[in-house]
Amino acid sequence: MPSFKSAILASAILLLVVPAVAQTGQRISVEQFNAAPRQENMVRIQNSISFFLAGSTGEGDDAQKLRERAQRAVYEMAAHQCDMLRDVLAKDCRLETVNVNVNANNTRQFNQQQVEGLNVSGSMAFQISLK
Repeated sequence: MPSFKSAILASAILLLVVPAVAQTGQRISVEQFNAAPRQENMVRIQNSISFFLAGSTGEGDDAQKLRERAQRAVYEMAAHQCDMLRDVLAKDCRLETVNVNVNANNTRQFNQQQVEGLNVSGSMAFQISLK
């Protein structure tokens, strides 16, 4: 079985050579991964918020209104953030992303009654140019 031994030897040599070749490859800088080049005085701002809204979490109209109220609160906060950033440190502001998570909280823990309502969390990201 000389061909079988040759195949094993060739595989072993290949396994030793490939990592060495990969280590001598060109290094890639972080800037090459960014989609858009960073502009001078540009800063990315991220905000997060969490809060609780008491109310119905079922399937009725009241529950739907509460979910919409929760989402609206996060969206209104995002809309207001650019105004506040312009007042404090931004020359210009652009909203990039907004995420809202709304989860029903109607469980009981340790035999204590828990208030029915929604756990709300949100995050938002902005691109600003400094004053």
